[in-house]
Amino acid sequence: MSLFKSASTVSLLTLASRVTGLIRDVLMTSVFGVSAMTDAFYVAFRIPNLFRRVFGEGAFSQAFVPVLAASRTEHGDAGAKALVDHVATLLTWTLVVVCALGVVGAPLMVWAMASGLQKNPQGFDAAVVMTRWMFPYIGFMSLVALAGGVLNTWRKFAVPAASPVLLNLALIAAIVGGAPLFRRLGIEPIYAQCVGVMVGGMLQLAIQVPALRGLGMMPRIGASFGALRDAWRDPTTRRVMRLMLPALIGVSVAQISLLINTQIASHLATGSVSWITNADRLMEFPTAMLGVALGVVLMPQLASARAAKDDARYSAMLDWGLRLVVLLAVPCALALLVFARPLVAVLFHNGEFSALHVQRTSVALMGYGVGLVGLVAIKVLAPGYYAKQDTRTPMLIAVGVLVLTQILNVFLVPLLQHAALTLTISIGALVNALWLLVGLIRRGSYRPLPGWGKFVLQVLFASLVLGALLVWGDRHFDWIGLQAHRLQRIGLLAALVAGGALLYFAVLALTGLKLRSFVRR
Repeated sequence: MSLFKSASTVSLLTLASRVTGLIRDVLMTSVFGVSAMTDAFYVAFRIPNLFRRVFGEGAFSQAFVPVLAASRTEHGDAGAKALVDHVATLLTWTLVVVCALGVVGAPLMVWAMASGLQKNPQGFDAAVVMTRWMFPYIGFMSLVALAGGVLNTWRKFAVPAASPVLLNLALIAAIVGGAPLFRRLGIEPIYAQCVGVMVGGMLQLAIQVPALRGLGMMPRIGASFGALRDAWRDPTTRRVMRLMLPALIGVSVAQISLLINTQIASHLATGSVSWITNADRLMEFPTAMLGVALGVVLMPQLASARAAKDDARYSAMLDWGLRLVVLLAVPCALALLVFARPLVAVLFHNGEFSALHVQRTSVALMGYGVGLVGLVAIKVLAPGYYAKQDTRTPMLIAVGVLVLTQILNVFLVPLLQHAALTLTISIGALVNALWLLVGLIRRGSYRPLPGWGKFVLQVLFASLVLGALLVWGDRHFDWIGLQAHRLQRIGLLAALVAGGALLYFAVLALTGLKLRSFVRR
């Protein structure tokens, strides 16, 4: 399967995940609105997600996938299976300990992430309870990340990319069926979401099992002290552990930045956490469909090229990935900047979500538009380091960006309130991406192929034409006033988005850009 087809598969399944996630969020805002209790849920759900990104999709994947791909190239499937067994044993028992500590330490973690919730004691107490209910979710998701790393290395991208849909379906069921049931039982309805999270985590792990068995890569988890000792003594497993330390610091830095921002938001106007979270959801559409999809596909292939010492193939894959980022992320960034209000109004302006919430969420979303290209590019550039088993350099860059982001917060939050928190993340992402790019070029890992200047000009021109259409669409229609005409508003948005996409690619074709070159890669 070509890189483009693989990336398209992941992207389409990620789109399904984001669409179901959007339906979930629309139902969430419509049923629960924006309140101290929704802030409490978002904080509580963010805590296990923070640990999941560190243990599962973050440091662990960055260290594990390159070593697994190299082990398969050098020692075949038997060597890879031994590595999977050893790593699964260590990861499982580490997660048991972490989950137990998380349940006990929930009050401290809620206070550390959002002490501002204490201005509403009911919200703070609810966040503690929901954190305890949902913390074991990180165990399921970290094991899902292990399974996904194995399947992606074997180029089986569909199951890992599709599994997040199950979480969204579980949460939708919790809103539609669980919340009314909890209300009849005299239980706070939003607690039903905790049940949905846990059921979704179990379903995501269960769907990986048949795929792993089909490859003969179902992990054998040791339950004895001897099995733990053998796993720890394996040189390849220890290499994964060594790579995890700087990766852990690097990913933790990103999560610390998120924690600080959530802490700041909890001290701003009530609803700030929810406004930023809703903006996150929309920002994650392009970052997941483009950045995550490319990162998932490129990581094992780059590691394989590095193990085979094929430098030309390694550099060419990075060049292809970066061109695809520019081609698709630049128009998406422009759309977030000039078309934020229609997007937020159509998707969230229902039920308890008022016009004020639309305005506040739109401003936060525009902040993400500033740095969207950087946010997506990092997903392509960072694997260029991880594939060479260099987790230290991205970690050092992340630390520097964290310092920059928080310095910017000091000056911008008093002026822009919650919108400053998304803007500073965007500025930090642009600096991070540029820093990674310069490093790859200087060390000779990436050598840009000819034609970049003309390509960038073509993309910018087509994006400006697209932007003109979107600005007209934003100003010509009363997106807030059309609340009562839901279908008409949805139709207008769909027509403008689809028409804008067709216009963008038509202008690119007229400028002479050959889109087939991306497919052939």
